[in-house]
Amino acid sequence: MIEQKPANLAHMELWQQWREQGKLEAKQALIEAYLPLVDYVSGRMAIGLPKTVSREDLASYGVMGLIDATDKFDYQRGLQFETYASWRIRGAIIDGLRQGDWVPRSVREKAKKIEDAYQKLEQQYLRSVTDAEISEYLQISEGEFQQMLQDIAITTVCSIDEPIREEEAETRLSLLIDDKAKNPEYKVGEFFLRESLAKAIERLTEKERIVVSLFYYEDLSLSEIAEVMNLSPSRISQLHSKAILRLRGALGRMKTQLFQET
Repeated sequence: MIEQKPANLAHMELWQQWREQGKLEAKQALIEAYLPLVDYVSGRMAIGLPKTVSREDLASYGVMGLIDATDKFDYQRGLQFETYASWRIRGAIIDGLRQGDWVPRSVREKAKKIEDAYQKLEQQYLRSVTDAEISEYLQISEGEFQQMLQDIAITTVCSIDEPIREEEAETRLSLLIDDKAKNPEYKVGEFFLRESLAKAIERLTEKERIVVSLFYYEDLSLSEIAEVMNLSPSRISQLHSKAILRLRGALGRMKTQLFQET
């Protein structure tokens, strides 16, 4: 009986040829082997984006991310390339979309208003606020609030991959950095980020937590989550938008408190 190699060693020889010997043929072979990752990531990110954004554009951005990942990945650290490359592909797609200014200013302003409302009201009440409370604060009807959530859904699909700090280009991908390379200040910052995010997630409603868990941890698409939860895709999109805006508001509030204390 032939012993099978672990999945993460399937292309070890190619990695050695590329990273140690600089063989371009090996690099090309690796890129071709992992091209399905681009299709998978771009396909998931296409959900909720305007129809004017083509799959071909997303895929072309994603290929650039895959090439970047192939150039920078250190196969000797024992990490899964699929995980690393997926983050790089997503990041390249987001960069491409941002450069194309695909979200109208009016939509960004709506998202910012709701994020600020969550941040201020949940700091005031020290609990998750209801749609009615948000609507009253914004001086709109609940129906108008739900429509705003639908309008800004496209801005929240990529939010989790935005930079941890505005002045830095690195996203949560930085958490993959070798522990041995982290200085004490970085470890304190990472601990604060994890603690803050955990506390913020606890403040989400049950349905919002389920959507976040299924989308970001179970890797389901919004349409698949709709089937699991027996809700309409538009309702899942609204829940996702509210969850992300709550999290962004909470993290922004905690970041402000941190700087005030230091």
